[in-house]
Amino acid sequence: MSNSLIQKYNVPGPRYTSYPTVPYWNKDGFSTEQYLQTLTRSFEQTNQTEGISMYIHLPFCESLCTFCGCNKRITKRHEVESPYIDAILQEWDLYLQLLPQPPVIKEIHLGGGTPTFFKPENLRKMMLGLFEKAVLAPDPDFSFEGHPNNTTPEHLQVLYDLGFRRVSYGVQDYNFEVQQAINRFQPFANVQKVTENSRSIGYTSVSHDLIFGLPFQTVEHVRSTIEKTLQLMPDRIAFYSYAHVPWIKGNGQRGFKDSDLPEAQVKRLMYELGKQDLAAAGYVEIGMDHFALKGDKLYKAMEQGSMHRNFMGYTASKTRVMIGLGVSAISDSWNGFAQNEKKLEDYYTRLEQNEIPLFRGHILTTEDQIIRQHILNLMCQLETTWGAEGGWFPAIPEVLEDLKELEQDNLVEIRENSLRINENGRPFVRNVCMAFDLLLKRSQPQAQLFSMTV
Repeated sequence: MSNSLIQKYNVPGPRYTSYPTVPYWNKDGFSTEQYLQTLTRSFEQTNQTEGISMYIHLPFCESLCTFCGCNKRITKRHEVESPYIDAILQEWDLYLQLLPQPPVIKEIHLGGGTPTFFKPENLRKMMLGLFEKAVLAPDPDFSFEGHPNNTTPEHLQVLYDLGFRRVSYGVQDYNFEVQQAINRFQPFANVQKVTENSRSIGYTSVSHDLIFGLPFQTVEHVRSTIEKTLQLMPDRIAFYSYAHVPWIKGNGQRGFKDSDLPEAQVKRLMYELGKQDLAAAGYVEIGMDHFALKGDKLYKAMEQGSMHRNFMGYTASKTRVMIGLGVSAISDSWNGFAQNEKKLEDYYTRLEQNEIPLFRGHILTTEDQIIRQHILNLMCQLETTWGAEGGWFPAIPEVLEDLKELEQDNLVEIRENSLRINENGRPFVRNVCMAFDLLLKRSQPQAQLFSMTV
């Protein structure tokens, strides 16, 4: 890829796990009551046919990884576990009181933080409490994020017995200098052990997360990490760009200087060469920054056109309703988004007042919903359509005008009522989505909100 294209399109841009993106939510026009009405309406329409998804945020970590942009609480005090589990179950009970029938749970993801910070018995207590007044869908998709250093066989067995079949491990990079800079020390032996333990217990999808663009990282470091990863052949690999947003995440991303980060051209070379190595080993690129073997559910979903993207990232199935539990968790009713309190103390206080602890959100307009679908199509299928049967909105001519330069650079192909991202345009999928993002274009931020697109 030419350096001129990288320089041209390497601008701050969203990762589009939602549209509108969080900075452009209409917070002043949001009310919890209105959002919950959209939730119950979508629930009634789809619970029996497609079920619901759940995201559970478990925020505790024993140490701070300086690359991390997640909402977390650093502590070594494990007495925090039980009160937090109780709070999760109390929040779930508030939703159960709201919903008109028992929810059919199709998908669960445990994220963090570090979900395996919690003892296996506490995770079991939480999951059984969630299941008690719900119905499990046939062949549910349950997954969790595990830390290679503290995910024990007991964690794996307990969650497997509860229906979990997919686990993702944050690897990032195996080079010691890089690990030192990001304060994330884990030897290959630990990743190998936990990957083999997962498979021996019966997990059908093991995923590794790799990051390029980390401080002091070189192309050789990335390729060496991939070489080690290929010794284990995880079913999925998330291979994504480090999002450097210290102005949002505070001191957590100030453990190194901006000058310690590789330049944009080097970052892109890391990805292109890494992608070649993965392709040679049999991995197929899926959406943006994801790879899977052909036996994995995510690959099959891409082939069938059923892949979805939400605040949990890419998923193999779609539900219109996603309920987020825990501090900072985001819920999605398809017609609206809502986020829980971001400070743990505020989250607890709202629950003590017997309130669902939402503090901000956005109710989607008709235009928002149309644009959301276009961006979902582009992120999942690299193409989208509009015309008499749907997808048209008045700003389409403006969008196409903004895409002309990408078309001239042979990154997209524009037809009469459709758009397709070419293979060499795949690295710029976020830039293509930005052409549809009317809220971003109409109100350019005064300060940088997003990480760079390349």
